[in-house]
Amino acid sequence: MDRQKLQEIFEKYCKKLRITPDWDVRLQLVEDASWPKTGDFKIDCDDKKAVLLLNAANPRQENMEEVIVHELMHLKMYPLDQVTESLITSSFEEGTSAYAFAYREFFLTLEQTVEELTKCFLLEFGENRQLSYGRCDRRRSFNELYDGLKSME
Repeated sequence: MDRQKLQEIFEKYCKKLRITPDWDVRLQLVEDASWPKTGDFKIDCDDKKAVLLLNAANPRQENMEEVIVHELMHLKMYPLDQVTESLITSSFEEGTSAYAFAYREFFLTLEQTVEELTKCFLLEFGENRQLSYGRCDRRRSFNELYDGLKSME
């Protein structure tokens, strides 16, 4: 997908999600093939500025519209993210199993929620409504997960 098209998609969803004009947000394409992510954000909450980083050299997803929406959903949910993270850090001692559990469950739930909202927006407003299955390609199959397990008999 060319840069102009990515910028158009980015601007479309900034408006649909009502991120702009409240936030100053820009899209930055990362040309480093070793960058391990497909998308990420740099955020300055005090100044309400953010930069969406998008992997242009080696993306790990097929549908870049989905990635843009996903990352913008993270920005939309950032205040809730920060409150929850603050509650975890003030309630549990770092390095304890309770702290690790709370953090792991919070981030898992956050990621699942963001992805579910992303799917809803793509189905309603997306030009490309095909979901990316790139993460599935890197996972072991159901049967592979059970290879080598000892029989309970």
